Amino acid sequence: MNRREFLVGAVASGAAVAAAAAPKNGKPAEAKPTAAKPATPEPAGKLIVSAPVLQNAAETSIGVVFAVSADASGWVEYSKSPDMKGARRAYSGGHGLMEVDSKVARVRIRGLEPATKYYYRIGADRISFKGGYAMTNLGPETDPKVHSFTTLGAAACGSFCVINDTHDRKPILDMVLTKLKELKPSAVVWNGDASNTSETIETAMGIFVHPHPAHAEYASDTPYMFINGNHDFRGRFNRSLETLMMFREFTERRPEYAELGRNFVQRLGDIALIGLDTGEDKLDTNRHFAGLFRMKEYRELQTRWLAEAIETPAVKTAKFKVAFCHIPLEDSRPGQNPGDLAPDDEAPGYKNNWASWQRTCAGLWGPLFEKAGVQLLICAHQHYVRFSPPVPGRSWAQLVGGGCDVVPGNDRYYPSVIQGRVTDGKLVVTVHNASNGKITFEKAFS
Repeated sequence: MNRREFLVGAVASGAAVAAAAAPKNGKPAEAKPTAAKPATPEPAGKLIVSAPVLQNAAETSIGVVFAVSADASGWVEYSKSPDMKGARRAYSGGHGLMEVDSKVARVRIRGLEPATKYYYRIGADRISFKGGYAMTNLGPETDPKVHSFTTLGAAACGSFCVINDTHDRKPILDMVLTKLKELKPSAVVWNGDASNTSETIETAMGIFVHPHPAHAEYASDTPYMFINGNHDFRGRFNRSLETLMMFREFTERRPEYAELGRNFVQRLGDIALIGLDTGEDKLDTNRHFAGLFRMKEYRELQTRWLAEAIETPAVKTAKFKVAFCHIPLEDSRPGQNPGDLAPDDEAPGYKNNWASWQRTCAGLWGPLFEKAGVQLLICAHQHYVRFSPPVPGRSWAQLVGGGCDVVPGNDRYYPSVIQGRVTDGKLVVTVHNASNGKITFEKAFS
């Protein structure tokens, strides 16, 4: 066939197609779906393959994540009664399209009452998803175990705990999770560097959903409030970590601050908990990161958010104000890199090419801490316990948590669990050495 014959044939064929699709009575013809074939039975086996992980403790909402073994859409049933009487159900995805995922189910429970205990159990529908007109619900699976959580709020009571720099080290996780099980806090702040780098969701699930075989239910009754460390920004999957460790409820912040999904202000009785994200420990100009970081703008955006957050009743009416971030905002020791050594984090007199502390964030947030009356900042990153009392010009104290190493004979390098609780009208902060169970530091704030 020559080119002319080919073109003529194509035009004729196109005309036939156009005629078949032409509108009838001035209305376009509606597409008719192809009839779906009967669904092929999916392989048998357990669909729900992890305990629930409670996330983002708040006054009126909470997040729940659990692992699934095949395409599924999850739900959570919750009630104020331990026998689940009158239980309501929250679904993956909320309204509109429900989420279908082959790895995890993510559920946000909204409309809760502050300072209230709820009981819950998880479930999921196994879905055969062959296409837009070929979806089949193959039936539900419900985990029979009932767990519980208590929402936060000014009327709540209890304690918080902080862990940090676990770096996916299973022996260290065993130590800190064992101590947390003993202390039974109301909420845990995981203050960054849970990972080294996460390239895949499977790696991240091994950190957050299946952190240790001996602690399968580590977050099933105690909610975790996750703050990024610098390592939690590294790796392809960590760029979308919120698909596993959900951002906080969007109604907690104005639209301008939509991307600040890790920042929080939450009351736990007399304590206002303030969460901030110091970001990467290297400058945006560092040649190793290919210009892919915009931490300068990220920190400045948080500064505007913090200026508004400290004016809210949750902060202004709190007797105690405790802030959290991964990288310390103070280190007066000589040779400690302050994180602003342009362009590549190196300069004579500094022993590291990474930030030991964050002078930029101290300049941005420190004055707001002073204005708000923050008494304590709890940090991480340096892998050893260090306390800096207030000094003239800085009225807030700083406590740095331990890391992922146990150094025999060294009283600073150990995995720590920091506990805060109100006792006799004072905020008592205690540092527990998770490797040997000893209390290594304690201070009361009035």
